[in-house]
Amino acid sequence: GSSTAASGACLHELEGHENIVYFAVFSPDGALVLTSSNDGTAKLWNVESGECIRTLRGHVDTVFSVAFSPPLSTAGVLD
Repeated sequence: GSSTAASGACLHELEGHENIVYFAVFSPDGALVLTSSNDGTAKLWNVESGECIRTLRGHVDTVFSVAFSPPLSTAGVLD
């Protein structure tokens, strides 16, 4: 089978959060994934490589939800 997200095949395991991941969302262009976790962080991932591009810290508790907002360079988190 095909190794694309459309096929449902696992392309990468995004490892790096230190606790439960609550939410994951793809960017509008499908190139990035933003995840939120009980470890108080949100992480931005490159879909193609599976690499963590940036860790957003500073939350005092669980980050429950994340979202992309136009323009693509803007991401929001809810804790």
